[in-house]
Amino acid sequence: MKKAVAALMYTALLMGANLAPQIVHADLSEIAAMREGDMKKLNFHTEPKATSDTPYVKDDGSEGTLADHKGRVVLLNFWATWCAPCRKEMPMLSELQTELGGDDFEVVTLATGRNTPPAMKNFFKEINVDNLPLHRDPKQKIARDMAVLGLPITVILDRDGAEIARLRGDADWASDNAKEILRAVIAEKE
Repeated sequence: MKKAVAALMYTALLMGANLAPQIVHADLSEIAAMREGDMKKLNFHTEPKATSDTPYVKDDGSEGTLADHKGRVVLLNFWATWCAPCRKEMPMLSELQTELGGDDFEVVTLATGRNTPPAMKNFFKEINVDNLPLHRDPKQKIARDMAVLGLPITVILDRDGAEIARLRGDADWASDNAKEILRAVIAEKE
């Protein structure tokens, strides 16, 4: 009798597991096929990747996490004040935020490593950027968690906060092609 009950319970568990809703992630291959110019360096993942839950320091000194941005598509840029390609790229990220930023999309900048708030403010002032956050990852914990090797690195996070694409190096994020790709990602609903 015990064996029969155990077999029945096991079968019920299996059936329940098979009936459970499965999370289906969008096939981004059509969006990946749109890449031209600098955007050819943007690599879409076949499966979304987890991101870090380590807190970062917000520009007001409080803590935040990447989970705070769930519900919108995020372009997360890792940078540093000493990074020359970052200086070139940041105004384009600012333009992207101006054009696409809102309830569905946000550019989040995260200075990783030793970047003092005054140096970060001067960096943004010198390049005339005033609409991007001055968040910091001072001990590079988030960068390490997300395997950020070199700067700049830009990742696209889906509405669930998972990494769906990554670009190494600087890129023209204000280009028509970049905006077209990001609009397509924003339009994707899971």
